[in-house]
Amino acid sequence: MKTDSSLPSDFIRSIIMKDIKANKHDGRVHTRFPPEPNGYLHIGHAKSICLNFGIAAEFNGLCNVRFDDTNPIKEEEEFVESIKEDVRWLGFDWGERLYYASDYFDQLYAFAVKLIQDGNAYVDDLSANEIRQYRGTLTEPGKDSPYRTRSIEENLDLFERMRAGEFEDGSRVLRAKIDMTSPNLNMRDPVMYRVLHAPHHRTGNTWCIYPMYDFTHGQSDSIEGITHSICTLEFEDHRPLYDWFLDKLEIFHPQQIEFARLNLTYTVLSKRKLVELVEEGHVNGWDDPRMPTLSGLRRRGYTPESIRNFCDRIGLAKRDSTVDMALLEHSIREDLNKRAPRVMAVLRPLRLVLDNYPENQEEALDAENNPEDAGMGSRKLPFSRVLFIEQEDFREDPPKQYFRLAPGREVRLKHAYYVKCERVVKDERTGEALAVHCTYDPTTRGGWSEDGRKVRGTLHWVSAAHALDAEVRLYDHLFVNPHPGGDEGGTDFKAFLNPKSLKTIKSCKVEPNLKGAAPGSRYQFLRHGYFSVDAVDACDDKLIFNRIVTLRDTWAKIEKTQGKESQPTHAVEMRRGTANQETSAQATEKRDDFDPIAEEITLEDFSKIDLRVGIIRQAGLVKGAKKLIRLMVDLGEGRLRQIFAGIRTAYPEPNALAGKRVIVVANLKPRQMSFGLSEGMVLSGGDADTLCVTAFDGEPLPGQKVS
Repeated sequence: MKTDSSLPSDFIRSIIMKDIKANKHDGRVHTRFPPEPNGYLHIGHAKSICLNFGIAAEFNGLCNVRFDDTNPIKEEEEFVESIKEDVRWLGFDWGERLYYASDYFDQLYAFAVKLIQDGNAYVDDLSANEIRQYRGTLTEPGKDSPYRTRSIEENLDLFERMRAGEFEDGSRVLRAKIDMTSPNLNMRDPVMYRVLHAPHHRTGNTWCIYPMYDFTHGQSDSIEGITHSICTLEFEDHRPLYDWFLDKLEIFHPQQIEFARLNLTYTVLSKRKLVELVEEGHVNGWDDPRMPTLSGLRRRGYTPESIRNFCDRIGLAKRDSTVDMALLEHSIREDLNKRAPRVMAVLRPLRLVLDNYPENQEEALDAENNPEDAGMGSRKLPFSRVLFIEQEDFREDPPKQYFRLAPGREVRLKHAYYVKCERVVKDERTGEALAVHCTYDPTTRGGWSEDGRKVRGTLHWVSAAHALDAEVRLYDHLFVNPHPGGDEGGTDFKAFLNPKSLKTIKSCKVEPNLKGAAPGSRYQFLRHGYFSVDAVDACDDKLIFNRIVTLRDTWAKIEKTQGKESQPTHAVEMRRGTANQETSAQATEKRDDFDPIAEEITLEDFSKIDLRVGIIRQAGLVKGAKKLIRLMVDLGEGRLRQIFAGIRTAYPEPNALAGKRVIVVANLKPRQMSFGLSEGMVLSGGDADTLCVTAFDGEPLPGQKVS
């Protein structure tokens, strides 16, 4: 999305721009991405990666990768390597700035000693349960530990003995001495170090005490000279502690800024829950294509460009909200629509015999590789007397609105000929169609007739003599509940697992041009969706394709008919949705080039009006129009919509509208005016004397639904 560069695109960039203007940190911008190596990265981490590296690039700064590896029990080198691979795959490079919190264990220990020497930390003998009991509650203050008054000398001695390995796990901790009556529980003498006799994946058995995350994080930022420590919203209450440590140590003080973490429908992004899915065998590892991990999305066939575009579109907020999975799916569709070659694949084959086609004849037909990009060229498709079509593309007794093959009906074979069904051969025992016999019209080569007659159905196919065998894995949402991690009523999130999230079809037939398809290569299977060659299980002798995403979205429609809850915040009307191809025969008959943003309505039908948050990026007068102003409005679609509004009398200087958040009727049928196409309506109101647009005081994101 391109906007006026003078307008900050979110509140974090606004803060940074003010800091640069004030010459804070000498105008430096230095960020970091600080993962814990206790699992694989997921789509939520991608938001943080894109944000931190993106800000560094925009402001000519630097971005580090630092592993906060302070818990040796849960951390593994496997996770470290997977995280590095994911960051690189997304397209980011940390250069020489790869660090580990374990690099700073000596310095962190020295910081802890200083806090003890200054009377700001003490060794506590209370057990973990006792510490929780002494801590108090949100409504009741905590109480001091009986060991809080130990002398500095005794604390230094005990802390040194803790490091020397003299004490058992859990027997003693080092705590900050702050305020046990603080309304912020994080300030009630938090634990800084614990005794833990466990080998570390980098330092081995050098240490038997390890710093806690809250003590490690801010000091690591300081050591690295980080200027803006960008965290998710759950760390907002930890910021006073972050600041307290830095102030008491009198060291370089980065600024912590929080933003809302990503929540996504039909999945979970809690690392603890993802670990459960893996360890309990509900999925086939961290890179299972149903997982929201970056390795899972990569194996499924998502592109790094689509992930980065998704992260740009959802933007940043100060309050938690939920993004519809449809937006992530739209991002990959939009990307692959431009770059993925089109190919023929029949998932459930039915033999089609052309009785009047010469038995030994074969021919090569021309087929474009991508109608969106003529530069991708064309390919040759072998055609012969016996073909495979989809079983669902033939009905002996077709229902209404079914436009595909049936007895006596003529259809088009994509890139080939018109064919007419003459008879069907069925299994005498089951009544199942085994083959359909047709005749073809040799004058319709390429799929067009000289006499101009029209057919309503177009089928894809593969030549039986040339087809390759393939296995196809159809992936769907991992959960049937849009909010499985909500733990409503104490229900285990795993109770919402979708038993149909994976369907494997082993008898598929694909066109011969897919022979030798490289692992990870992506294609659009005509009328089915986008697919990728599995990068793990596929080999030269075994083609295996993962469905990345379907072509159209009927999920929202299904939810509506079943009476399920409405779309969550940030749900958007997609230019192309996900599709369940098996839901409706009629749905697949829609034109391939029909690309609606949303259902078009008239103003009389208010019940269907789709109201969205829009940000006015540009506003100007319309030459020759007394009342109109031309607005360029950002609805989070990756482009600006042109909207003409009759509010010139209220805004004689239209530039005053730039940056305002307004309410837009997003699904109003576009209107062609003499000045140009108007793609929506900005709501405004008033009387004969006053008029103004509806605007927001807060910071809702462009495209957010207004209820």
